[in-house]
Amino acid sequence: MLNHRRFPSLSSIRAFEAAARLGSFAKAAEELDTTAASVSYHVRRLEEQIGVRLFLRHAQRVELTESGELVAREAINAFATLRACFIKAADMDEGRLSLTTLPTLGTSWLTPKLGKFRTKHPEIVIDLDLSPDAQDLSSGRFDVAIRNGHGRWPGLRAIEMFPSIFMPLCAPALKDAAAGIADPRRQLDVPLLGRSDWWMRWYRALGFSDVVLPGSFGTHLSAEYLDIAAAVAGHGIAIGSPILFRNELETGRLVPAHDFVAGDGRSFWFTFPIARQNSSKIVKFRDWLSSEVERDRDAARSFIRRAAMVES
Repeated sequence: MLNHRRFPSLSSIRAFEAAARLGSFAKAAEELDTTAASVSYHVRRLEEQIGVRLFLRHAQRVELTESGELVAREAINAFATLRACFIKAADMDEGRLSLTTLPTLGTSWLTPKLGKFRTKHPEIVIDLDLSPDAQDLSSGRFDVAIRNGHGRWPGLRAIEMFPSIFMPLCAPALKDAAAGIADPRRQLDVPLLGRSDWWMRWYRALGFSDVVLPGSFGTHLSAEYLDIAAAVAGHGIAIGSPILFRNELETGRLVPAHDFVAGDGRSFWFTFPIARQNSSKIVKFRDWLSSEVERDRDAARSFIRRAAMVES
């Protein structure tokens, strides 16, 4: 007899609903990301709690009892209603898009462009998070992300934007001082800025191994866009992306200290959960972002075309 002081656990009810709807403990386990044994355990617990047998268990299959069919009909309808509520709640939030991305890309490339998206889609508010770490898109906190990597993230749709490439960049006044930068055996009078691993890959792509970097490093800063700001101010030669900092190059605030371009084999990717690929706000942002990426890829095609990839 059902103990009214203790309602059956939600885990047991959820396992039963999935098994009844799919007609299989194994299929229910796959949907719930657990094992068939776990589903069987929770269903048996439910049967014990309510004092009613819900399934007939055969060698290769399970079958609902008459009581099980009655309970299943109500459980399946209840969970269908619950799912519909979540979908409706998500649709009601179509006016706000939460995006997480890397600090440098968000600061130097994306933020200056967002005004154009707001002009095109004033009905959508953008919440922008800048984080060096990849944020979990399954928690519901963020709708979409721009990540750097190889584009292989389970459960996510990944659309390639542009490759991760880098080259030495400096203020025009330091161009002459950087003339010998292609030879790591020559000491430079001007400091280096940026990530030492990118500098090492740049020299490896040039054909040097066991490189001792020329010159000393200037101030160590936490993000690429800060290194670029220091380079614009004439504080050293930075290693940075000619795509992300195309505006600095086009306005003449920076010039290539050397024309050689290297990459690490990774790319920037626009990502979102596969289950939400038909969300109106995600589709609108994806389409707008794709047009911006296409425009910038075309403008940077000479850099991309001659980039030598050196994977980590």
